[in-house]
Amino acid sequence: MATAELTGKHLVLGMSGGIACYKIAELTRLLTKADATVQVVMTEAATQFITPVTMQALSGRPVYTSQWDARVPNNMAHIDLSREADAIVIAPASTDFLAKLAHGMADDLLATLCVARDCPLLVVPAMNRQMWQNPATQRNVAQLRADGIEVLGPDSGPQACGEVGDGRMLEAAATYEAIASFFQPKILAGRRVLLTAGPTFEPLDPVRGITNRSSGKMGFALARAAQQAGADVHLIAGPVALETPWGVIREDVQTAQQMHDAVMRAVPDYDVFIGVAAVADWRVDHISDHKIKKTAERAIPAFNFVENPDILAAVAKLPHPPYCVGFAAESGDLDVHGEEKRVRKNVPLLIGNLGPLTFGLDDNEVVLFEASGATKLPRADKRTLAGALIAEIAKRLPDTSLIR
Repeated sequence: MATAELTGKHLVLGMSGGIACYKIAELTRLLTKADATVQVVMTEAATQFITPVTMQALSGRPVYTSQWDARVPNNMAHIDLSREADAIVIAPASTDFLAKLAHGMADDLLATLCVARDCPLLVVPAMNRQMWQNPATQRNVAQLRADGIEVLGPDSGPQACGEVGDGRMLEAAATYEAIASFFQPKILAGRRVLLTAGPTFEPLDPVRGITNRSSGKMGFALARAAQQAGADVHLIAGPVALETPWGVIREDVQTAQQMHDAVMRAVPDYDVFIGVAAVADWRVDHISDHKIKKTAERAIPAFNFVENPDILAAVAKLPHPPYCVGFAAESGDLDVHGEEKRVRKNVPLLIGNLGPLTFGLDDNEVVLFEASGATKLPRADKRTLAGALIAEIAKRLPDTSLIR
């Protein structure tokens, strides 16, 4: 997570009652680490699950629980707290509190400041699966959405009651991602972006294979940045151990052929294709059915290789291709090889870097190659760089890219 991603943002973090209150401790830590200020407001029910002392220690600010709190000079906490906020986030948002919001009730401090607010409101539901599925709850959630309130989640999975289903609150990291996404400019609103990321794995036998050192971090960061910019994002990933970015559709593959097939199936529905994956150029022509044994009598095995499909070139050759962005990881002479690859692949934009110097690291330095020349971007962490690259891509998208 970029440490200053929410610099200057002030959030009122409202907590209603529920066992998911324990997740808000971690959420508060993530928000403050991203340089947001967090003002916690708790209902009386919330204080039964986690103490105001805990939330004050984590947020670094006094916690409010009563609309009659005399610490506010005019005794109008329900007005003053919301006026300072860039957004109010209710997490966890209980069944009862969702009903209050849907009907404009104002019977405690948190409900009253939501009614009196002049800033965006986000709610993160948390409840038993039957409470979530109850028709009254679904009507209330539909009304909240109709009123312009952002509903984040819920998730599905095991619940504190021992049951399994929808209603579980998003984890703290996912809630953070959704909040961070909310504040980003939607420069790709209405666009559909398809990306590849990570390495591919070309098997030699059921155990061994050929791969490369790509971590997938740059591709995943770009998928995250594109989603935050308002795009519908489909990420096709090689074998990596990375969390799926919030709001991104992910499809996992292993080999270059599988990645090619997945891209060609999906690409007609997308406006932008970003080929970030480090795709193997070759594969063996015959994969052994059994593990190739090392024995004293057996000679060192030899392999015949065949060329893998060129995914970026294949997409660029389509009759009506999306806007294509390629990546090139070179070991030297980047200025020469980057532009040569852009021309050979016939793409409008190619992003080059010296791969061996950046594989697996959290920062990177890239050069943008296009017909008008080359532009070097400053070295930055991959999330910051991804945001800058998405901004550069958005500036270059033709107005006609949505008409396919």
